[in-house]
Amino acid sequence: MRAFVLSKYNTAVREADVPEPVVGERDVLVRVQAAGLNQLDEKIRIGEFKLILPYRLPITLGHDVAGTVIRVGAGVRGFKPGDEVYARPRDHRIGTFAERIAIDERDVALKPASVAMDEAGSLPLVALTAWQALVEIADVRPGQKVLIHAGAGGVGSIAIQLAKHLGAQVATTASAGNAEFVRVLGADRVIDYRTEDFEQLLSGYDVVLDSLGRENLEKSLRILRPGGKAIGISGPPTPEFARAAGLNPILRLAVSALSRKVRTQARRLGVDYTFLFMRASGDQLREIAELVDGGVIRPIVGRVFPFNETVAGIDSLAAGGIRGKAVISNP
Repeated sequence: MRAFVLSKYNTAVREADVPEPVVGERDVLVRVQAAGLNQLDEKIRIGEFKLILPYRLPITLGHDVAGTVIRVGAGVRGFKPGDEVYARPRDHRIGTFAERIAIDERDVALKPASVAMDEAGSLPLVALTAWQALVEIADVRPGQKVLIHAGAGGVGSIAIQLAKHLGAQVATTASAGNAEFVRVLGADRVIDYRTEDFEQLLSGYDVVLDSLGRENLEKSLRILRPGGKAIGISGPPTPEFARAAGLNPILRLAVSALSRKVRTQARRLGVDYTFLFMRASGDQLREIAELVDGGVIRPIVGRVFPFNETVAGIDSLAAGGIRGKAVISNP
C-alpha cells in the first residue's frame, strides 16, 4: 500500500510501500479519498511535539480523513461498507497520508452529506479543536467576547463560525488581505496583526483561543477580564495535560517547567490558562456534521494537492499563507 512516511525527525517525508492496515474487531477500514493537512503534521515532522507525543519511527503522517468504508470489524455495528465517513484517528493510530487506514469506530462519523469529500476531509482536527476549546473548556455563552487568533487559518476559520453560532462577539487577528474573508465568516472586529497591536486595542475579553504561543499568548492573558480563559493549542503544555496524558514523572516535571512562566503570569492576572491537545471523538464529529449540514459551519479549503504530491502538500505547511485548510485528494 502506498503511504507517505516519516523515518527520522526533521527530515523530509517520503513515499513508501507499507503493509495493509490490520482491521481490529472494533475498527473501520476506510479508503482515503481526502486527508487534511494540519500544522500538527509539521510539528511532529520537525520533532517539536516528541516530548508529549512520542512516536516510534517510521510513521505514516496524517490526522484527518474523509472516505468510504471498505470493511468493518466483527464488533462494529454503527458502520457498513459503502458508508461515506470522516474522522480524526486517535493519537498513535494516525496515518491518513495513505491509500487506506483502519480507525477505531469511536473516532468515526458519517460525513456531512452537504459537502464534498475534500471539504469533509479538511474538517475533523480543526473542527474538534474549535469545539473542545469553545464548547467544552470555555463554555462560550451569548454576549461573551471571544478573541480568535489567526482567523484565516484552519482552526481560526472554523472557530470564528462556531463562536458566532454560540452567540459571542468575535474578534480575530488576520492580515489586511484576509480582513473581508474573516468578516464574512462572522468576525465582528478584525485586528491587522502586521500593523496593529491587539493588546493595545482589546480588553475585557472572556475567552482567547491562541494558536501561536510564546509572546502572543502572554499578551493574550493581559486582554482577558478577571476570571477569563486563554486556551492554547500550540503550547506550552501544562501539568494537568501531562497527568491526563499519562506521561511519566520525569516528563511531567519537564512539562511543568515549560509552562511555569505562563501559568505564573495567569495566576497573577487572575485568569486561567489551559493547554488543549484535542482528542478524537466520533460523537462530537456527528454534532459538527449537523452544524455543517445546517449551514452553520462552512469548510474552507484553500488548496488541494493530488495524492502524488503529498510531499509538496506537507512542505506547504511550513510556508503557510493558505486560507483555511489544504487537503490531499485521492478520489
